[in-house]
Amino acid sequence: NLTNEAALLAARKGKRLIANLEFEDAKDKVMMGAERRSMVMTEDEKKATAYHESGHALVLMRVPGNNPLHKVTIIPRGRALGVTFSLPERDVHSHNMVQMKARLAMAFGGRIAEQLIYGDEELNTGAASDIQQATQIARAMVTEYGMSKKLGWLRYQESQDNGYLGGLGTRSNVSEDTARMIDAEVRTLIEEAEATARKVLTENMDELHKLTNALLEYETLSGDEAKKVIAGEPLDRNSNNSDVRPAIDGHIGSVPQIRRKPKPFGDARTHGA
Repeated sequence: NLTNEAALLAARKGKRLIANLEFEDAKDKVMMGAERRSMVMTEDEKKATAYHESGHALVLMRVPGNNPLHKVTIIPRGRALGVTFSLPERDVHSHNMVQMKARLAMAFGGRIAEQLIYGDEELNTGAASDIQQATQIARAMVTEYGMSKKLGWLRYQESQDNGYLGGLGTRSNVSEDTARMIDAEVRTLIEEAEATARKVLTENMDELHKLTNALLEYETLSGDEAKKVIAGEPLDRNSNNSDVRPAIDGHIGSVPQIRRKPKPFGDARTHGA
């Protein structure tokens, strides 16, 4: 799917070979959804989205345990108005408690950034997916991963077959007292994550403003570009995001020319091209 999307993007640009830029754009489309540049947003909505995503990105970079920031954008993708995306440096097969707590803090970075800038009265529904994700992570830490000292190394949630409805559901074989303890432990993890995110953003408010202004200007920042913005360094967009590559054997263009005619890649018509 990734390679096919990259081939279609290259074909639309009139290129004869797929370059790394097409793979990068295709990866974003596959993992984050297609861009919706036609979506109309007011300047206030765009600015609020920029603060929200900058909050995610800043907490992600400042809290140890998170994967490196890969990209942050305020271009609507899929159902989201903006996306903050991280990638691991190598294959990851499990996560420890430090990493899980870091993910929780990052999830609240956007909501708390908006709260610090606009106040409680301006909180909106845009953080619904962040809250849902954080709640799922915290509850799994308590009921499935044995990361609660009070509840110990026990699994409090079991999978069960839904019968004729199909698929698997969950059930909890716990008493009311234990259920209250689970809720209390989940709330503790959430409140700790909120406090961590708030501390990072409060202590680095100038960096939050820098990232927000850069997003409003460029719409999308890579992880390296975000670091440069925070450090106050200028961004060289001519070399980073241009389709034109340096000269290769005297040829200037995105890819070197080839003598033979390349074979067609798939049937582009089936993809609406």
